[in-house]
Amino acid sequence: MRNTVISENKILFSREGELVRIIPCHKNAIRIEIFPDCRENDENFTLIPQTAGCTVEEDDREVRMTAGTVTMRLEENGKITFFREGKTILEEQPELAFNSGFRYYENTASGLWRARVTFKANADEHFYGLGHEASGHFDLKGCSFDLRHVNAKCTVPFLYSSLGYGFLWNNPAIGNVELSNNRTRWSVNATKKIDYTVIGGTPKEVSTALADLTGHAPIMPHWATGFWQSRLRYETQEDLLEVARRYKKENIPLSAIVCDYFHWTEQGDYRFDPEYWPDIKAMTDELHSMNTKLVVSVWPTVNGSSENYNYMRDNNMLIRTSRGLDKVFSFYGPQAEIDATNPETRKFVFSKLKDNYLDNGVDALWFDEAEPEIHPEQFDNLLFYAGRGDEVGLIFPYYYSQMAYDGFRAMGAETPVTLTRCAYLGSQKFGSLVWSGDIPSTFESLSDQVKAGLNMSMCGIPWWNTDIGGFWGADTESDEYRELIVRWFQYGVFSPVMRVHGNRNRHGEKKRDVKEPSGDPNEIWSFGERNFAILKDLVLLRERLRPYIEKHMRIASEKGYPVMRPMFFDYPGDKNCYSLGEQYMFGDDILFAPIVNKGQTVKTVYLPEGEWVLTKNGRTYGGGFFEIRAEIDEYIAFVKREAEVLSVI
Repeated sequence: MRNTVISENKILFSREGELVRIIPCHKNAIRIEIFPDCRENDENFTLIPQTAGCTVEEDDREVRMTAGTVTMRLEENGKITFFREGKTILEEQPELAFNSGFRYYENTASGLWRARVTFKANADEHFYGLGHEASGHFDLKGCSFDLRHVNAKCTVPFLYSSLGYGFLWNNPAIGNVELSNNRTRWSVNATKKIDYTVIGGTPKEVSTALADLTGHAPIMPHWATGFWQSRLRYETQEDLLEVARRYKKENIPLSAIVCDYFHWTEQGDYRFDPEYWPDIKAMTDELHSMNTKLVVSVWPTVNGSSENYNYMRDNNMLIRTSRGLDKVFSFYGPQAEIDATNPETRKFVFSKLKDNYLDNGVDALWFDEAEPEIHPEQFDNLLFYAGRGDEVGLIFPYYYSQMAYDGFRAMGAETPVTLTRCAYLGSQKFGSLVWSGDIPSTFESLSDQVKAGLNMSMCGIPWWNTDIGGFWGADTESDEYRELIVRWFQYGVFSPVMRVHGNRNRHGEKKRDVKEPSGDPNEIWSFGERNFAILKDLVLLRERLRPYIEKHMRIASEKGYPVMRPMFFDYPGDKNCYSLGEQYMFGDDILFAPIVNKGQTVKTVYLPEGEWVLTKNGRTYGGGFFEIRAEIDEYIAFVKREAEVLSVI
């Protein structure tokens, strides 16, 4: 085919206004890069570059590359089509007449391009992934999503298709994806190239390939698989210790307790306020004697009054702006933000975290505001070390997590765990434990989170959780919320990490003159005596499940399989499983169906073919749809008949 150069593992194709590079990058995956300035560049962003074997065939009108079960066809007019085992799975759709104009570019006069690529819609196709967002949808077909991060929305630009392929959009630019009925379209506002990879296979095969291409998660350490206690917020050292002591007295295992924000002197000082936290080492020593780890909140914000502000500003360690001041976030006044894409920033900030927290016994860090949260959201006004904000805006949480990972590893820690409010492709290899942000405390929110978590699980990031009970809007003395907290705790048991958190509505007076006062108590004894007994039993259930969870955390690390999985992950040939957004597999053997509606005690559950034991009564079911009753102190879990975990659940 004219204007085509073929080498052993690469196709280069040139036409007016673009240069196309095609390489096999895994045994069943092919990567497409398209350069509107007609010059190759080797930017991989967070993708781990690889090559694989392939075969290439060419004639006068087209060229084909086959890698394993995936074949790519490039036609002389520039059109790209993908096939898997002979069937079309992805086909570009022209924007112009006469079957032309498959990609669109608009130069922004700064070396960057607005760009988009459009594919034909398939009526019987279903999509899953794109990180987490409370969209209310499990199957994302028919939806449109911004490619950007905000509080409670984390964009991981990867999709799994029910047609048997994964689509990795390797581009951290701000943009949009349409999964509509008339087209599938990926658009970005500022880029140097279009870059995507198509991975053929079952959900398990694609998940392993995605881990190979973006990084495998480490094995979660034992301590992190238990129960985490948190609230907004513990105001003093003694407040926090009193809670840990109560758990110890009640014989309730507490793996971790979390110290939330504004424990510090100034934003950006990265140190405890000695007025309220006088002896950190004594605090961590006492916690460790109770087998409890301490996790401490860190924000990327830096106050102009911080002892570190001038140094960081003068050494270009802060996010800059092309217009206006560098104060891009306002929380108790204007704040600057660290530029985590700068390696010198990462070294400097972690040195402060080490000196003031970790050397005093703090075990792990909580990276809040990890998008980072910028107001107003004018990405083209932001200047990062890695590039302009609208070109690289999605990549910030990747480097933010890398800061903690590299720092902990330099200290000798084997498996750092960093709780973080956002992530990007590859964040998993840095021990990122992602949570879904500041979500409302409602039954609708709980339903949304179940679906959002299953979509995140398809994006290569197996460590994920929610604030049990939701973050805001809870009246802890109301009957509705006391019902909700139990149902959310049941869901939390069968989540990769079980962590309660939230800003509970205040009923009493402020105890102290602090900048950010605590809300109402959020410990498991805070929601009435009956609930205390139920929640205690659920924490003890989680404790019994830890060997099972740790087994599947090892599988997540080795193979890239999520612990919490959509039903189709294990049953890709069962069409019913592609519509089940409110039940899922928890590891290989447990099927969990959370109650997510107010007052609900009966739920319809679908069981794939096999023998399933309902844990609450030991009854065995075959495949099919069943109505299962679960009173407030009951949950719906089925276990495969021969599974070892049946004895503990």
